[in-house]
Amino acid sequence: MSSTLSSQYSTNQRPFIPLSDREQEVLSLVAEGHNNSEIARQLYVSPNTVKTHVRGILNKLGVKNRIQAAILAVRYGLV
Repeated sequence: MSSTLSSQYSTNQRPFIPLSDREQEVLSLVAEGHNNSEIARQLYVSPNTVKTHVRGILNKLGVKNRIQAAILAVRYGLV
């Protein structure tokens, strides 16, 4: 994790906007290592819908990529 990210989230607080139930589902699957196509199949939605959810997750968590989102999810018990 980058030093900026780790210092930004070094406390035990959850400094981000809460995720919707669907975003929570998508984040769990992202943290398990699934790609958008796999997530779409599991949730019976289009890959574009998954892409939209992932973008929302990244914005709400204030991170730049899926890996950072997965790290935060594990660190803060979101998954």
